[in-house]
Amino acid sequence: MSANTSPRRQSVSRTAPRQIVIYALLVLIAAVFIMPLYWLFSSAVKPSGAIYRFPLQWIPHHLHWSNFANAWHDAPFGSFFVNSIIVTVIGTAIKMVLATGSAYAFTFLPFPFKRGIFFLLLGTLMTPGTITLLPNYLTASHLGWVDSYAGLIIPGAGSAFGMFLLRQQMMTLPREVFEAARVDGAGHLRILLQLIVPMSRPMMITVTLITVIEVWNDFIWPLIITTTTQMRTLPIGLLYLKSQEGYNDWGAIMAGTVMVAAPMLVIFLLAQRYIVAGFSGGAIKG
Repeated sequence: MSANTSPRRQSVSRTAPRQIVIYALLVLIAAVFIMPLYWLFSSAVKPSGAIYRFPLQWIPHHLHWSNFANAWHDAPFGSFFVNSIIVTVIGTAIKMVLATGSAYAFTFLPFPFKRGIFFLLLGTLMTPGTITLLPNYLTASHLGWVDSYAGLIIPGAGSAFGMFLLRQQMMTLPREVFEAARVDGAGHLRILLQLIVPMSRPMMITVTLITVIEVWNDFIWPLIITTTTQMRTLPIGLLYLKSQEGYNDWGAIMAGTVMVAAPMLVIFLLAQRYIVAGFSGGAIKG
């Protein structure tokens, strides 16, 4: 018995230090990401003087929830929230419709120069977004979209990254199912809505979440295309709060940052299992 168990014990003794090192590295990496978030949330309920105090006050002695009320009243956060919700919901819906339709076309439909067009769209992923700011602004200005929801939403309606992820997911689906559906008389729209979308649910949710975060956090384009406070979105609202002359209430600024970041954190926590399922389901398979 002892001869059989001794090699096992030796193996356990060898792997134990390795596991300790791995867990220590994981804890360190987690701390690198968690500590800034903790500092943000803790600073949002501190008085401004405590934020600058040294040594650092990691745990607030008194919770100043009034920071959130101050941030809400010192800037028109109500309008900012409404604008961000409208732009995010409509913009995400348009992006998903276009990305899903394009992915289906590149996967199942034959048309001339399909491969070349696909690689051309992939090339846009390597192009810095700042290059398109001026052409998009000139086009939106010519169409009268400056300081409007159309100007905020339509110029960014395309999503080559979302199309690529969905196309890679669709390529892993069994073709026999779709061939059988065609034999039964199903058209492209029916196949897309009743077969492909349900079968690609984890990746659809993943791409939707990525798109929501991208649109919600967009800063440069809303800053350029809007000219009045009533059309600003939440990221621009934080700049508006901070840039007020003589405004130095950093507790309120931190509280405003929490109000901007919290919705996306909640959505991510609720949908993270779908993200793992989406990327582990063959989304990056060629």
